[in-house]
Amino acid sequence: MPIPARRAAVVALAILATAVTGCSSGQTHSDAKNDSAHPGTSTSASSVPPGSLPTGPGPQSTYSVQQQPAPGSCHFGYTADKQPLPDSKCTPGATNPNVTPGTLKTTICRSGYTSGIRPPLSITSREKKANAASYGYTGNPHDSEYDHLVSLELGGDPNDARNLWVEPPSPGHRPGSGPNNPKDVVENRLKAAICTGKVELTKAQYAIAHDWTTAEATLGLKQ
Repeated sequence: MPIPARRAAVVALAILATAVTGCSSGQTHSDAKNDSAHPGTSTSASSVPPGSLPTGPGPQSTYSVQQQPAPGSCHFGYTADKQPLPDSKCTPGATNPNVTPGTLKTTICRSGYTSGIRPPLSITSREKKANAASYGYTGNPHDSEYDHLVSLELGGDPNDARNLWVEPPSPGHRPGSGPNNPKDVVENRLKAAICTGKVELTKAQYAIAHDWTTAEATLGLKQ
């Protein structure tokens, strides 16, 4: 083959190789985009399955004080009958990864489980003070409860800041009498329903995190 013709052939082969590489590269980027959009790998809010909650770190052998939202950045909500609700942006709830449908008998349905994973007062008292500033709560600290939105007995995370909030007293509370919130009664009923198989764990967790005042009705436990 004459040299000019040979050079032309080489150039043609080089162009063809570049085109093939470009097509291959484009397919790879497309696949990567599809993979990143998969619900199992994406961290976007749209990929979070409906009715799910964040998962916390779980019980720790030694707890440390958790950073709270910035002062004044959280706002209480209230139901029509003035029951307090947390700000879902600050306190969406978080679950304990050790509590699953398969571990109920050895975790929340076992007597004494929650007492063994509860953070000490030396930790929670400092968190409570900072969280009160987050919510702008200025009432008597003694009358408010530093509450697990998804309670420990329902498989809530013990010390994830997303699962704790300063819960103001409910209507009819006698000032100075200390925390005595009707939410605690709801928590006890939901735990009983979970441990007797009447309600699924994850559904109960989501229901109380979404609105503790309607959780029982949402789950069909209250007529």
